[in-house]
Formats: sequence, C-alpha cells, structure tokens
Amino acid sequence: MKRVAVIGAGLGGLAVSIRLAHAGYRVTLLEKNERVGGKMDLWEKDGYRFDTGPSLLTMPFVLRELLASAGKKLEDFLELIPVEPICRYYWPDGSRLDAFTDVGHTVKEVERFSRSDAANVPRFLEHGKKIYDAAAEPFLLSPFGSLRFRDLAKSLRHLPAMTRIDAFRSLNDAVEEYFVDGRIRQLFNRFATYNGSSPYKAPATLSIIPYVEFAMGGWYIRGGMYTLARALELLARELGVETRTAIEVQNIVQKGSEVCGIRTRDGKVIEADIVVSNADALYAERALLGNEGAAQAEPSLAGFVLLLGVRKTWPLLGHHSVFFSENYRAEFDAMSGEGKLSENPTIYVSNTSHTDPDHAPAGCSNLFVLVNAPPLAGPGQEECGVDWRVEGERYRDRIISILEERGLDGLRESIRTMHMVTPLDFQQRYHAHRGSIYGMSSNSRMAAFLRPPNRSRGYRNLYFVGGSSHPGGGIPLVLLSGRIVADMVRREHGIS
Repeated sequence: MKRVAVIGAGLGGLAVSIRLAHAGYRVTLLEKNERVGGKMDLWEKDGYRFDTGPSLLTMPFVLRELLASAGKKLEDFLELIPVEPICRYYWPDGSRLDAFTDVGHTVKEVERFSRSDAANVPRFLEHGKKIYDAAAEPFLLSPFGSLRFRDLAKSLRHLPAMTRIDAFRSLNDAVEEYFVDGRIRQLFNRFATYNGSSPYKAPATLSIIPYVEFAMGGWYIRGGMYTLARALELLARELGVETRTAIEVQNIVQKGSEVCGIRTRDGKVIEADIVVSNADALYAERALLGNEGAAQAEPSLAGFVLLLGVRKTWPLLGHHSVFFSENYRAEFDAMSGEGKLSENPTIYVSNTSHTDPDHAPAGCSNLFVLVNAPPLAGPGQEECGVDWRVEGERYRDRIISILEERGLDGLRESIRTMHMVTPLDFQQRYHAHRGSIYGMSSNSRMAAFLRPPNRSRGYRNLYFVGGSSHPGGGIPLVLLSGRIVADMVRREHGIS
C-alpha cells in the first residue's frame, strides 16, 4: 500500500485525502494549527460564533460529487440553506439593491436604477454561461503540471477555448459593455474580489463568477460554514486517514528527482511515496523545498477583518451586506497600484445570526466585517507597505465609524467582544504569501494559465492542491483541485 503525506488540512488537503484513502492509499494528513480547515476557520467568545473564512457555498454539485466518490450523501453530513437575498447592496447616495438567485427578481431590482441595465442582466449572465461552458473542462476539471503525454495532449486540444473565455480585456471592460449605471457597474465589478483581484486589471473571464452565483445559487451551511471542514474531517477519519493537528512541517525531504517524505518541526521524518502540499504554493517552494529562486508572482489582495459581537440588531442587515464606496477605482488604485489602504473602502458584512440565531445571544448580532487590503510588502519594499502594528487599531476605528455613518447607529457602544485579523495574521497562521487570501492575483490576461501547477515540475511524486494552485480559490475550485490531484496520483502512482 502506497503512503501519501498531505501537508495542510485545508479543504484541498481534506478533499484529496478523502479521495486517495477511499482508493486504497495510506494517507497521513498533517495540520500546523489546532484544528483542520485552513482559512475556513472559526472564532468563538462570549456566546458569539464567527466563521472567519468563506461565507457562501456555490456549485454544491462539486461537494456532492466529492462525498459520492466515497459512497456518501451530502444530506447525511450537512444541511444547505439557500440565501435569499443572496446579498444586500448599499451605496453612499442611500440607494439599496437586493440581489436574488431568481434572476427575474434581480432584474426588477435593477429596473429601479436603469431600465436598459435591467434588460442586460440576463445577457451579461448568458455571456458568463458561455465562458463557463468553454472553461469547465480545460480549466476547472483538467490538471496543470502533469508530464504524461495524454495530459499534455489534452491541454493542447483545449487551446482553442482561450478564444472563448474573454481573456483579452478586463472585467470592467466587459461590465461597461453591458451596464451604464455606475452603481450597477460597481456591483458586477465586485466579483473580481472573490479571488482577490482588481476588476480593472483581471480578465473578463471572471464574468463566470456572477453567472455561477446568480444562475446556480448560493448556500449557507446550517451551523456555520466551518461545519463543512468538520464534516470532511469526520469522513476522512472514517476512511482511515491519520489526521494530526498542531504539527508543523519544516521541510519536504528530497532525493534526486523525487521526494521521499516530510520532516516536522520537532525533527521527526515521516516517510512517504507521494507528497501532496496544501500549503500556499509559493511558501512551499521557498520554505519547504528551499527554492529561494521561486518566481515572485503578484499576490492577491489581502484582507482586514473585524469580528464584532454586539448587543444590538439592525433591520437593514441581511445575511450578506455590502456597503459600497463612492469611488471604486480609487480603492483599487490605492491597494494594487500604491500598496496603500483606502480610507473610504467598500465594506462587506456577514451576519450569520440572521440565519442561525444561536450564533449570538438573544437580541445580539455576530458581525464579520471584511475590507480588502493590499498584500504585505515584498522583500526590499518594506518602507512602501502598511505597518499593521501601527495602523491596525486606527483602521479598525475608521471602519467602525464608516459603518455607523452608513446606518449601523450605536455600533461602537454596543460592542461586547471584538477580534481583529490583519494580513500579518493571515501570513503567520496560514503561511499565506504576503498575507494574501487567494495566493496569486488574477491581475493579468493570462492569469488562468499562470497559477502554480498541480504537479511539481521538479519532482515526479510531489503535488499541489488548494486555492493558491490550479484551478484557484473558493470552496468549489479548491475541492476540484483535490479531485484533479487524486486522479493524477492514481494514474501516475498506482496503489501496488
């Protein structure tokens, strides 16, 4: 029986472990933190419970297929709740729009802003569907980094799809083709932030994201999104995966053109025939493989997070709410162009107590507040970056003040418990490259082809899963990376 060592128990590591264990491999899964889940994490205090990672599940058929591959039904593990409205949007001029997975309902909302824009909502989503249909097989379900001839041949066969995924203009260019109202443009440009990118730089390929959300729907998981990580951990253990938490890997042990195991911080070596890394791909190259010359890809946006347990509720808040800034382009110019914080940022608020009342005491709210932030400065750029040890508390107070101005009156005085998470915390807790949330950005026209591959180019039995590698970030894509890598391992390294 071949031995597989998996570094990191994020969703990608859990998914590949489940698939390989079910296929008959002996899997050891190591996680540096005290619990599994990676960036799908949680924080609890004073009767308040917060998900600190993904806040919405899309493409649930990907999760359903993962569980079915192990002979399980999704309904036996999780309860999915459709989120309606899927998001509530506010603008500085006082206008509000509720977006629904029922496209017709959303169209009626947009009609209050612009009749021509309302008519173009279905057309824009149809454009996204065409990109999805063209991209699914070559870019979402196929591996990058395999040296097997048939995988290379498959990649070449799909090259014509490049002409159908709208990769040669920006998302903003596509949005401006369909919409004229600045607020509606802002709404659809926001989807670039789902993978930490700027809509003014990222390719229009990302039009696929609003299509997936509006046409396929979005779900919350009863009990909190972290329930998914717990469910996958339970299934992995049931299949025989040896899961060890609070164990950090120091390096991947190399032998010629192969890797032969991993060494933990306490000096122990775990031998393996195959190693799968769910760590940030750039961190793995430099810290775990010692490749100091690894390419310095542009990181995605980072995030500034406030977890606020408050003794109050506000009718204006839905499950998901977004408070847009007045000048969206200026936000991204500050972050991705100058490496600075926006002093008037767009603010996202998730209030899961809206759906799960036991996530906060009666009459209270658990507010997860997220603001996009520039990644940490790279080597030699320290003087240009944000010093979060100085800026953290000031920016916290700034965000709270903006939320009070935008309708959350009495927020500051109602706070009972608070926890702040900066890009420094993302870097330290998750080894996220420069504190980024999604690995490398998509701020280039060739982004879909430049993500770190699923198979190492230097070692024949080393693989990569997770949001920093192909096909990208977000729950469904990370789970798909586990499927891609498991299929590659089974083809290239049989069990016997």
